[in-house]
Amino acid sequence: MFNRILIANRGEIARRIIRTCKRMGIETVAVHSDADMMLPFVNEATYAILIGLAPAHASYLNMEIILEVAQQAECEAIHPGYGFLAENPMFADRCQELGMVFIGPSPEAMAAMGEKVAARELMRKAGVPVAPGTSEPISDIELAVALAEEIGYPVLVKPSAGGGGIGMTIANNADKLRQGIKTAQSRAQRAFGDDSVFIERYVPGARHVEVQVLFDAHGQGVHLYERECSVQRRYQKVIEETPSPALVNNPELRQRMTQAALQAAAAVGYRNAGTVEFILGENGEFYFLEMNTRLQVEHPVTEMTLGLDLVELQLRVAAGEPLPLKQAEFAPKGHAIEFRIYAEDPVSFLPQPGTISLYQPPELSEFVRLDSGYGKGDAITPHYDPLIAKLVVWGENRAEALERSRVALSQFQIEGLKTNLPLHLRLLDDPAFVSGNYNTGLLKA
Repeated sequence: MFNRILIANRGEIARRIIRTCKRMGIETVAVHSDADMMLPFVNEATYAILIGLAPAHASYLNMEIILEVAQQAECEAIHPGYGFLAENPMFADRCQELGMVFIGPSPEAMAAMGEKVAARELMRKAGVPVAPGTSEPISDIELAVALAEEIGYPVLVKPSAGGGGIGMTIANNADKLRQGIKTAQSRAQRAFGDDSVFIERYVPGARHVEVQVLFDAHGQGVHLYERECSVQRRYQKVIEETPSPALVNNPELRQRMTQAALQAAAAVGYRNAGTVEFILGENGEFYFLEMNTRLQVEHPVTEMTLGLDLVELQLRVAAGEPLPLKQAEFAPKGHAIEFRIYAEDPVSFLPQPGTISLYQPPELSEFVRLDSGYGKGDAITPHYDPLIAKLVVWGENRAEALERSRVALSQFQIEGLKTNLPLHLRLLDDPAFVSGNYNTGLLKA
């Protein structure tokens, strides 16, 4: 096992990794920008090193300075967390070149899943369901219109690079499609430096369901069941839960989806933790959406129902250890829900940077977990994602988890800036959410 690792991230995910490393006796090196120097993760790491100014490109995205610090600090491995450099195959490759372990998949697997058009074709060949659409980036708009007539409207225009729903457009007819392609190309070029886009069939009333997988370097892989991620605004997740209400009484569909996720990962020789995302239609049809080649923000709900520590498993796999568990040896227990607490307007969903003047967490227990990156007096700056904390609640069943969530969210007080806590409380009174019969259209933004 490693003696010392560098964490190339910040906030709550850095604290989450530090917590596991401390328990395992691993020293941690935190890198941070000047804007983050007073945040808790800086003080909790074994060592902390300032690497640059607040803008991400001057600090957390500065690959070479992070690698230089890791070498000087004699780190054996780098954990990227999520976001920033977590899905950058060049960063993983540079770690290998310098003799350090990248705690994640190989650069090749990351690259294979990073370009969506190529990934769709790879998945189709592996037998993973893929929505009808283009097999190459769109080079001729009129050819795309002709294909859309065959597929049937509505269709979804999507950038081939990047993620987070940036540039995605729904087109209901040919004119909308022509304009949508131009708009998506422009946004993709600005956001990702690549204007490649493709189209695929849009599935109305769909749910977003993902499957956690874990593979070691010895060819062994398991799935860690599904997560429901359909509560989204601007294609960004707000609430996640497991099990999915759509699968809890449908073991046959769960079996098919988890098997497809394992096939997807095996097709790229995957190792370490990853997530295969699917769109699930009302009729039970499901299609590959993308693979997140990293630890997910919502991994705690899986940990709460399986009693596992995914960061520890990541570390052990990265150190070359075989998976310590086999598929038949574990099964989820109960129901867990994660609420992402953002510094944002609860109605417009726009970020609301500011300083936290009051931070009163709910009462924590074996049923209520809080992964937080901030505390009283800390500032949420416009330079980074406005995620403040993740509240994770477990119950013997979904009804109990919802009831405990109401109590915990009501106790949670944050003042000094706007948060989406009121949105979460509203959702707990929303009949569609409470029933479990909801889809990605629950929040209309």
